[in-house]
Amino acid sequence: MHIFFIVFFVLISSLGLTNAIAQNYPSKSVRFLVGFPPGGTNDIVARLLGQKMTEITGQQFIIENRGGANTAIATELASRAVPDGYTIVLNAPGHATNPALMKLAFDSIKDFSFITLVAEAQNLAVVHPSFPPRNIKELILFAHKHPGQINYGSSGNGSTVHLSGELLQYMTKIKMVHIPYKGAGPALVDLLAGQHVLYFGNMPSVIQHARNGKLRPIAVTGAKRATAIPEIPTIAESGVPGYEVTTWFGVAVPSKTPRVIVEKLNGDMVRAINAPDFRKNLQSQGADPVGNSPEQYLLFIQNETDKWAKVIKSAGIKVE
Repeated sequence: MHIFFIVFFVLISSLGLTNAIAQNYPSKSVRFLVGFPPGGTNDIVARLLGQKMTEITGQQFIIENRGGANTAIATELASRAVPDGYTIVLNAPGHATNPALMKLAFDSIKDFSFITLVAEAQNLAVVHPSFPPRNIKELILFAHKHPGQINYGSSGNGSTVHLSGELLQYMTKIKMVHIPYKGAGPALVDLLAGQHVLYFGNMPSVIQHARNGKLRPIAVTGAKRATAIPEIPTIAESGVPGYEVTTWFGVAVPSKTPRVIVEKLNGDMVRAINAPDFRKNLQSQGADPVGNSPEQYLLFIQNETDKWAKVIKSAGIKVE
């Protein structure tokens, strides 16, 4: 009986401590790692989410941009952080494509606890106004006539911005020159200046430039037209059946983070994602808010990792 009371007391004490941790979290500012420089879609999504989380929790969610290696630098930092909920990282498709593209110093699945999928979006193929092709069919014809003479930029090796171009080349047998940048911000600066002529940008980072005429939109990369810009056709319906690339954004923490903190973060983030002003802001920029459970997001990550491993291998995609 004495042992029973000891065990019961330990269990009750642990439950009380667990509840206290959840109720008090966060009690200080949270470091929010982003794997790209300021100015791109990942940065836009993180700042919108961070601002909303600050409103909900009363603590600052401080964006820390650690660009490079298609998010692997920021992700490695997150994997090594103290698992106390005060370092979180924004996941992007690189989290799923990097294992097939490069040697990593961390396990992209086992070293993380996944909080929620924040949003999904398509990429928008845009060209500099000086570039002659006005649609995908004209682009493919131009590329066949001028092999190796089209420069297309990306936000980094292995990003969906990069893979969108690689997949188009693979499926249409054209040859273009890939120019990787350290993020969407620098890539867009050079695109607007005409230093390269084609870019498969994440929708939120390029849609305003397309709307104001600084760039010409020619197609979206998803399976169906985007609600934010419905007049623009998909690449699949423009003569490349079966073509589909989408991008996404989610949040993770180090794997040993207490479950109560994972659940608290999930609850607060889903609340933020479902807030009308947050949803309206994302949708106006061509992104679709999600907000799911940790289990659903983990399954999504696993499926994306398997899918892209097969695509990368079959297309022979290499990181320059």
